[in-house]
Formats: sequence, C-alpha cells, structure tokens
Amino acid sequence: MSLRQLAASVRDGTYSPREIVEAYLHAIASNDHLNAYLYVRAQEAMEEAESLETARSRGPLWGIPIAIKDIIDVAGTPMTGASKLLESNVSTTDAHVVERLKAAGAIIIGKVNTHEFAYGATTTSAHFGPAHNPWASNHICGGSSGGSGSAVAAGLAPGALGTDTAGSVRVPAALCGVTGLRPTMGRVSNRGVIPVAWSFDTVGPIATTAEDCALMMNVIAGHDPQDPSTSDVPVPNYFDGISHGLRDLRIGMVRTLFEEGVDPRVSKAVSSAVSDLKTLGAQVTDVEIPHFESFGVIQQSMQFPQATSVHLENLRTRLGDYGADVRARLLVGLFVPSTTYVTGQRARRIATTVIERVFQDVDLLVAPTMPVVAPPIGQEWVELDGKKMPYRLSLIRFNSCWSLVGLPVVSVPCGQVDNLPVGLALVGRKFDEATVLRAAHAYQMLTNWHQQTPKDLPRLPSELDVNRGPI
Repeated sequence: MSLRQLAASVRDGTYSPREIVEAYLHAIASNDHLNAYLYVRAQEAMEEAESLETARSRGPLWGIPIAIKDIIDVAGTPMTGASKLLESNVSTTDAHVVERLKAAGAIIIGKVNTHEFAYGATTTSAHFGPAHNPWASNHICGGSSGGSGSAVAAGLAPGALGTDTAGSVRVPAALCGVTGLRPTMGRVSNRGVIPVAWSFDTVGPIATTAEDCALMMNVIAGHDPQDPSTSDVPVPNYFDGISHGLRDLRIGMVRTLFEEGVDPRVSKAVSSAVSDLKTLGAQVTDVEIPHFESFGVIQQSMQFPQATSVHLENLRTRLGDYGADVRARLLVGLFVPSTTYVTGQRARRIATTVIERVFQDVDLLVAPTMPVVAPPIGQEWVELDGKKMPYRLSLIRFNSCWSLVGLPVVSVPCGQVDNLPVGLALVGRKFDEATVLRAAHAYQMLTNWHQQTPKDLPRLPSELDVNRGPI
C-alpha cells in the first residue's frame, strides 16, 4: 500500500488515524535494530491522531504518519543532527515544511537518523550509531538522509522528509530501493533546517512511489516569505499530467555515466530501465555535456567552505565533539582558497549555461543514481574499473553534478545487484519536477521494482489488511 493509497483508506474510513499510528509505532518498535529513528514521538503522535479524528478539516495527508530527518525542526521535539554537539537540543518551532505537513493533516511520527549534521553519505553517526539498510542490515543505507530511506524501505513510515545538498535524498533512495526526489533549488523552503551548504541545500520527499512524492510535493513546495532563497515560480499540481505517459518525450542518456566509474552490473540494470523508457514511447538519444566531468569538483569546491562557515564557532570551541569524518571535512573547508571559491562561482554560471543548452534538445536526462550498490558498514572503499577508490568519491560525479546546477532529480528503483537495490536517476529542467515525476510514474506503472520489499521484516502495510485483522 503506497502513501497515496493509505491516505485514501483513511479518508474513506477504512482505517482511523489512531489505527494507522498504532500500527506504525508497532512496526518501528519491531525493527529498532535498524536504528532508523533517533526519536519516536509515540505519545505526541497518538494525541495528534485522536485530535485529528474530531477535526473538521481533512487535508491531503490527513492521518498519515510522516518521518522527519533529524536536522529539521519539529516543535517540542529533540533535534540532534545526530551529533554530540546537539544531544540536548529541543526545537522550539516547526520548520516551514513541517508547518505545511501539519496543515495538510500529517502526523509527525518521529525524527530519523542522519549522517552527523547531514555532512556525509553513509549515515553512520559516531554518536548515535549507524542506520542499517533493511535489505542487508550489515550494509549502509546511504546518506545523509539514510534514516529516511531506511524507514520507508522497512515500512516504518509511508513517507519521510530528507534533505539533499550533493545527493543526500537520492543516494539513500537508490541504496534502499525507494523513490526520492531532490526538488529544484528554491522550490521548497529551508527555514528551520540546519544548513549544510546554503546554495545547494533543499528539502525533498522519500516514499515508495513517484505518486507519493507528488502528493508530498503538493504540500511542501512553494514560496516562503520568511525564506528569501525560495522562488515565487508558480507551483503546479503535481498530479496533473502525471499519468500522461512518455510518448514522444525526449530523453538524453548521459553515456559517460553508464561507461566509466560504474559497476558494470549497475550499468546493465539501468540500461535495461532505459530500454523500458523506449518501450513506453520515449525518444532516447545519447548526449554529451561539455565540461561535465568538472561539475562535481566545482560543486565540492564551493560546498566545503560553505559547510565550514556554518560551524566556525563550534570548530573553535568544541572541535573534539565532532565525529572524525565530519571533523576532517569541516577542517578541509578552512583551507580552500578564496580564489577557488570565486572561481567556482564563475564556473557554476558556465555549467548552468551548458545545461540550459543541453535541455534545448531534450526534456529529461537519464543516468544511474549511484555507481554501486550499498557497501558494508565500515567499508570505506569500493572497486570500480578494476581499482579501489573511496566510496564517497565514487558518488560525486553521479550526484554533485546535478546539485551544482540546481536541477530536480528523482531516483527510482530499477533492479538489483547481489540482492541490493539499484537506482535510476531522471533529471529535469529547473522547476519541472512535474515531468520528472511523470516519467518516474510511467516507469513504475510498467515495472514492479518499487513494489519489491526486504525480506524477514515485521513491516507495514501487511498488518493493515482489508479484513481489518490484528494491528
């Protein structure tokens, strides 16, 4: 049962908000070994569910539990950023996206695990422990929104919010076999979210299907007068046209990402998905993007000093309280020359112009989301092209490139390697999440990879059967 189906079953009275919350709390407790949640709002969620049952207004997410990455404020709830530095911190206000979720009737069921301060790609906090991949619990679930990906994949939430600076929604979506959308920069407010690098950060949904992500985007997207980084570009209804299919849609295949620095088995699975897109009527052609191999490096050269600037005071006074990996990356940011940052700004404008020209000939781009499947927890390297390389470096050219130019990207499951999920990335023009979601939905109507679930987990929605059996 997808989030959208679950929302319909609550609205038609098949289940009450209280029944839904009780069921998810049971599933969370039964899967605490995954360490997906850092804090479960059990009592608060039950009280909110009971309150909703007598409410007159019933929004599109009425009675639906949503998990929130633990760098996003939820009033009265701990917000640690998975860091010792914030271990006693409690949010006093809601982030803008949380305000919108609550206004739509959603119930915030808990805060989910993240890489410390969302500055890493494994979600293996030195302070709160790693989040585990439901497909193989000794493997990472990706990051930094790893708890969000793990929770949705394990059936511990029908939907979750993550954040994405250089891949942090797409990476866990791919490695956990769920659907995750990085919206266009400026489409969703960052107010009430701990920044990583302000010119790349965005909040995005993680759920089972593209339809679910569309439903969540209808709620969270839009201009926030208190966040000047948000755009006032009109927000469409993301369901309008989502079922229009791919007939005559022009898709550019970023060939270099299928041939270099990628596990051949991953490339084969994603290539098969591209063939499915052709079957659906899409016109697929190879594309070359000038200077593309530099995009990820440019993004990283700007991200490092931006991230460090957020933490300057704590780096001076509490350096030893950071986890070793995050501390090292923050210290690197101190030594990036100002000339490099300024050059990065100029190069970013060039990259944006290059991408705009590419999109004159295509409607979407397609590539693997990740070059590998989830490595084991603690393994810092992967083998690609016959050579070992750091895991974190392997994903930069596949994810940071799109962050540099602020494009919307969805990752959808498209296969498996060694019984671990593979992700397909669909990249759209700025503010055209609608076409990205339309293509993802068409692919999911043809295939069933998004319906595959990890084995041997007490999960939902199986407990919520149509016969209203035990929950």
